[in-house]
Amino acid sequence: MRLSSFVGACALVLGLPVLASAQGQKFAYVNSAAILQSAPGRAEAEALFEKDMTSMRAAVQKLSDSLNTLQEAYAKEEVSLSPAAKEARLKTLRDKQADYQERTQKMQEQAQAREAELMQPIMDNVRKVLDDLRAEGGFAFIFDVAAGSLIVSADKNLDITDRVVSKLRLAAPRAAPSAAKPAAKPPLGGPTSAPAGLNTKKPPTE
Repeated sequence: MRLSSFVGACALVLGLPVLASAQGQKFAYVNSAAILQSAPGRAEAEALFEKDMTSMRAAVQKLSDSLNTLQEAYAKEEVSLSPAAKEARLKTLRDKQADYQERTQKMQEQAQAREAELMQPIMDNVRKVLDDLRAEGGFAFIFDVAAGSLIVSADKNLDITDRVVSKLRLAAPRAAPSAAKPAAKPPLGGPTSAPAGLNTKKPPTE
């Protein structure tokens, strides 16, 4: 999982569409995907996230290997087991599977929270710059034309994406959080994939 998963959840629109008959209002638009791609601190945040995910993926892989070992051993010995022994082994596998799913789900939630924590300073900077440019330019609204936008055509002279990026680079970026334990707060939103290795296995059945 990479921080690019956050681009789709970035809500940079600073207002709602208004009627075409509105008079004397100035509008502008940005591409949030391009802004986040160039935002100061993004590369560092992404590197920190990948570093955190390395240990998490290793833990997930260890759990997966342990469960696979139990399943393979059961498959080899199944024919020689008594009904009582077979049921006991199946119960052990079911318990291990439930533990695996619970722990991997918790890890996924930690990964999402960590991603949100790392992105928060960057998102705050972007929102501040957008607010500043909207006030400076006297814009009534700044729209986002990234994926999912309803705007199908616009005057390129109203595109202030480059101005946002330039202003972000001029501003002193806030340092990304260090690789500490994940924050308890929930992710800011948007789909986030699980760390590599978070798959679901089913124990054998009778």
